[in-house]
Amino acid sequence: MNRTPANILDRPLGGRGTRSAESNVSQSAFAYLYSELVQYHQSRVASISELERRLESSGYGVGLKTLELLSYRARESKRETRLMNILQFVSAQVWKSLFGKPADSLERSIDHADEFMIVDYEPLTSTYVSVPSDLGQLSADAFISGIIAGVLDGAGFSARVTAHSVALEDGEGSASSNPSLPPKKDKAVFLVKFSPEVLKRDASLDR
Repeated sequence: MNRTPANILDRPLGGRGTRSAESNVSQSAFAYLYSELVQYHQSRVASISELERRLESSGYGVGLKTLELLSYRARESKRETRLMNILQFVSAQVWKSLFGKPADSLERSIDHADEFMIVDYEPLTSTYVSVPSDLGQLSADAFISGIIAGVLDGAGFSARVTAHSVALEDGEGSASSNPSLPPKKDKAVFLVKFSPEVLKRDASLDR
């Protein structure tokens, strides 16, 4: 009995999960396309912040389509209503679908009840992209923050999502999936700040 070849929409971008290499989209192809996307927007902006907004906007549409695709695969007819559940969905199912593995951690801010952090020690968008010195403050992972925002907005959880590069502490992180690359010195932290309406709605469901 012959297996039907997997549709490309069923393949994650990353090759760090348990699936075989044949089921993953080529990382070199993605790296090339993403670098072209960055250069395309870079030639049309006047500031780093504007470039990051454009990358976020590009990722936003991907997030909306990813939510639609995963909902179709799961044949889910009901929408998620709880805040923590949608964050776990993003950091687990969405991450695994796109990058071949779950995010490394999901954390809640100690100081701000409306803020959560999704951590990835080896984000695909910055692992293979070298930021030039004149763009030293650019977060190449802004594209992923746009994806997160798209998924959350599409699910009815409006939030502002920003990407940050944070230095790794001693002993923190995991072994690189590509030994040919130099050890990473930082991690990507995606800060999710929910709107007051979302927090109020979630609190009302606890009553």
